[in-house]
Amino acid sequence: MQYKKGNKRRHQRQGQQIERVRMPRDKEIIGIVEEMLGGSRFRINCQDGNTRICRVSGKFKRNAWIRPGDVVIIEPWDVQGDERGDVKWKYRLAQVEVLRKKGIFKG
Repeated sequence: MQYKKGNKRRHQRQGQQIERVRMPRDKEIIGIVEEMLGGSRFRINCQDGNTRICRVSGKFKRNAWIRPGDVVIIEPWDVQGDERGDVKWKYRLAQVEVLRKKGIFKG
């Protein structure tokens, strides 16, 4: 099958099978990105009912592009934990489906 330039990798990703999905650990919470605020910050609606402003560290920012609607893992801060947090992981579409089937994510 012939692919246009740059499309081969995207088609390979869609057919991938997911073997392992990263689960939230300790204080981590799953959330959905609502809005980009600028300055590596996002407004995220978390599963615990809070809406937090979360930042993305430089190490993670280079590897993952985050947009509204993406499902992410966040870790609330020790201080202002109900209002602020850090983004730790971004799930891909196939991984979100695995989380839904296991009953961990309802969204």
